[in-house]
Amino acid sequence: MSAISSLFATFMSAFASLVEGLAELLGPLFHDSATAAAIVLFTAFVRLLVHPLSRASARGQRARAALQPRIAELRKKHGKNPEKLQKAVLELHAAEKVSPLSGCLPSLFQLPAFFLLYHLFSNSRIGDEANSLLAHKLFAAPLGDRWADALGDGGVFGAQGLVYVGLFVIVAAVATFNYRRTKRMMAAGAAANPAAGAFGGGQDAQPQVPGLGAITKVMPLMSFFTLLTVAFVPLAAALYVVTSTTWSAVERAVLYRDMPGAVPAAAVMG
Repeated sequence: MSAISSLFATFMSAFASLVEGLAELLGPLFHDSATAAAIVLFTAFVRLLVHPLSRASARGQRARAALQPRIAELRKKHGKNPEKLQKAVLELHAAEKVSPLSGCLPSLFQLPAFFLLYHLFSNSRIGDEANSLLAHKLFAAPLGDRWADALGDGGVFGAQGLVYVGLFVIVAAVATFNYRRTKRMMAAGAAANPAAGAFGGGQDAQPQVPGLGAITKVMPLMSFFTLLTVAFVPLAAALYVVTSTTWSAVERAVLYRDMPGAVPAAAVMG
């Protein structure tokens, strides 16, 4: 166990050095907020690495949309037997090598990067040395602090609090954009295929995938949960979330622009 801990400490030290190196490069442009800018740049790099998965997810969504006529036929055939219908739909997805939840992969592959930043800015020491990154700031707010710290030092509209107000405004704007777009896409999908129970079909319609119907009911609201994440994690991790969520909104608007009735399986995950 000590060997694993030692290896992890070495890895975190290397990651801290990477962040510090990026901050030094960006220092002439961003001055005291250079480390915050480095986190934004790191987030963009992670999103570029994940982008092929996002494109693959969009292709998968097109493939799922192409299966809708065959799924409609299965509904006619097994409409009175929900269990048999769900089994047949899952078998169809498997036969066509289409994953109903492939859209979750981009979000899952980002989790390690998020937790790296969370750990880096949640610990007072990295290896055997004090963690100097905790004192670095985004304007007036230390990257290692949380919203509660800002509230205790000047309140909501204090120097630190205003930084969080700015982040909350960005997250709320992106969440509202996602909410309206997801609702619009669901409505378009329901109009194009009224029998599609997974996206708001009639009362007797059955979901295409077990459990997916319940997910899609709350999907439009899930973007707003990002506000809670920003409020409770260290500012550095919150900055990653805000940057990634904004990237996702723009990326999906581009990748799904020609699929008005298609809702990505992870349409609201950063």
